[in-house]
Amino acid sequence: MSRFVLTLAVLVAQAACTAARAPRDALRGEPPRPPHYAQTLNSATDGCLRNPGCVVVTPGEEATLPWLSRAVGAARTAIAVMRVLSTAEVVRVEQLLVECAQSAHFKVNEQEYGPGKSPSDAECDKVVRSEGTKKLTRAMELGTMKHQEALACVQRELGPLFPDNFTLEPTYKLDPATKKWVRLDPRLVAKWVAARLFEFLLGTRVPDVVLHASGNPNQVQRIYDFKFPCLAKRREDPLSDDATQLQLEKYRALGGEEEPAIVTPQLGISR
Repeated sequence: MSRFVLTLAVLVAQAACTAARAPRDALRGEPPRPPHYAQTLNSATDGCLRNPGCVVVTPGEEATLPWLSRAVGAARTAIAVMRVLSTAEVVRVEQLLVECAQSAHFKVNEQEYGPGKSPSDAECDKVVRSEGTKKLTRAMELGTMKHQEALACVQRELGPLFPDNFTLEPTYKLDPATKKWVRLDPRLVAKWVAARLFEFLLGTRVPDVVLHASGNPNQVQRIYDFKFPCLAKRREDPLSDDATQLQLEKYRALGGEEEPAIVTPQLGISR
């Protein structure tokens, strides 16, 4: 595309040069000169577009046609927007996700139980309160606390490195018109939650961490969900949980280069 634009610019500039030169050739009684198609873009602008208003000059760069400069700028912007993380960058991201999961796990356990201590299976299963008909266990309560810590850690660590390539807890909903999953405006989601219009959120998907093309959460690259299993058997095999498997199955619809993964402090990345 860029080669085509460049060639077209040269031909337009050369045509302008030929038209401007023809009257002077006729006045001197000289036969018309054939066009020279071997010119470069720089010679075209030097030969014909000497009017400062015709060119855009950036310090340290050659003069270019204004519309061509805009086209090149738009192309560069498009390339930047479409950038996804390299394999090495994804590896770095996953390392940081595991470190954040481990840090959150140990921090909350130490805060709640003391240095080096963790809850027993009986403590994990203990019901701490009820919300309507739903009973919340200590495992759920600890999981919520650890999620908050882990997500704050991810923001601190990934924010300076890849600010345009990740989103925390994006809400995706299937667009019935296009049959594609699209990220909802977080302001709209917050408005629905505040108004308790939860019916509008039915069928949505909310992963913890999504890697995506720069500035485009709808072009999903990788999906991760933090899990902080409390029971011993789930710590050893977190993927054995039916609810976790169902959740990952739902995330698959959002796309990505790899299967959606969970991140645990014990086993790291699991797919």
